[in-house]
Amino acid sequence: MKKTPFVTKEQIEEIAKTYPTPFHIYDEKGIRENARRLKKAFSWNKGYREYFAVKATPNPFILKLLQEEGCGVDCSSLTELMMSEACGFKNDDIMFSSNVTPAAEYKKAKELGAYINLDDITHIDFLDETAGIPETICCRYNPGGVFKMGTDIMDNPGDAKYGMTKEQMIEAFKRLKSMGAKYFGIHSFLASNTVSNDYYPTLAGILFELAVELKEKTGVEIKFINLSGGVGIPYTEDKEPNDIAIIGEGVHKKFDEIMVPAGMGDVAIFTELGRFMLAPYGGLVTKAIHEKHIYKEYIGVDACAVNLMRPAMYGAYHHITVLGKENEPCDHKYDVTGSLCENNDKFAIDRMLPKIDMGDYLFIHDAGAHGFSMGYNYNGKLKSAELLLKEDGSVQMIRRAETPKDYFATFDFCDILKDVKY
Repeated sequence: MKKTPFVTKEQIEEIAKTYPTPFHIYDEKGIRENARRLKKAFSWNKGYREYFAVKATPNPFILKLLQEEGCGVDCSSLTELMMSEACGFKNDDIMFSSNVTPAAEYKKAKELGAYINLDDITHIDFLDETAGIPETICCRYNPGGVFKMGTDIMDNPGDAKYGMTKEQMIEAFKRLKSMGAKYFGIHSFLASNTVSNDYYPTLAGILFELAVELKEKTGVEIKFINLSGGVGIPYTEDKEPNDIAIIGEGVHKKFDEIMVPAGMGDVAIFTELGRFMLAPYGGLVTKAIHEKHIYKEYIGVDACAVNLMRPAMYGAYHHITVLGKENEPCDHKYDVTGSLCENNDKFAIDRMLPKIDMGDYLFIHDAGAHGFSMGYNYNGKLKSAELLLKEDGSVQMIRRAETPKDYFATFDFCDILKDVKY
């Protein structure tokens, strides 16, 4: 599927007069429409709710936008809980799914009335000692082995640090019930960024069968089943995106086959999507500022891996559009690089693109999730601004760019650094 930026060269030229590149920009219209498609796809389930994965795009303006569309939040740390609380999320608006969890984080989640998802059976006593067992509790399941769909290996849960075995799930539910828990949830995450309409239905079938078995063997009341994340996006143009309507109907079919005959037709379905919700509706905009002609052709831009780490960290592909040159032939081969003192600081390697001139703006696609959020400050580089393209065409800054003053703020070293003004 051809990737088209949601902004034009002319728009970016105007925006850059106020907000210099690099910056992340998000498409409000696209985000809202996608949230509504997701909600419609699962409207057959009375208790359905999307819990947006805060880790993907931890910005309160984005969270408030999704809150308006009826979403809750999936948190995995103290600061994500605090941000969600500040946005007005509370009680069953929040799903707390973490691992290797410090006591303070369980205490905060319990204080907010969040759904707590236990990653390990040893956390039962830890939670009891630090915060107490809530009335509603969830446990994360790991089936082990290799997760396949047909002949395709999707991921390897047996090597993942998340979740409990089936035997541990049974024991955990029995123990939690004896400790006062009344309502239970099941959660699992088996694969990341699947571009397949079959992933959620396959996972749902596994969890629905587990739910029936757990109910039979423990006698607990299962309130919800959380399919977690894993429904991804196509980063390359040769793949078609997931069809959430087909996915929702596939889960519906499994629900009717497994849950309804077991008398569990009132169990709510939850999702925790981050990438699917935001990635296509955010881009990193950067400007070509240098070119280099040695053994290869290089284009140096004013962004770097600080702004988008995925290509450097995973070798991940992100499509690039040279704004204003969308219809020109891609007849130049470039490495598109940032300025870090690391050779993996490359947004593209041997990428065929139109001829790039200094001052051209590049739109790096699918950076709306796990883009800004994975940033860091290596080489003393500073994180960029985040902007929101509103439905009316106006632009709102939803996070200012970092300054040297921010970088030095945690030092208590000398007056020169304390008194930095910019």
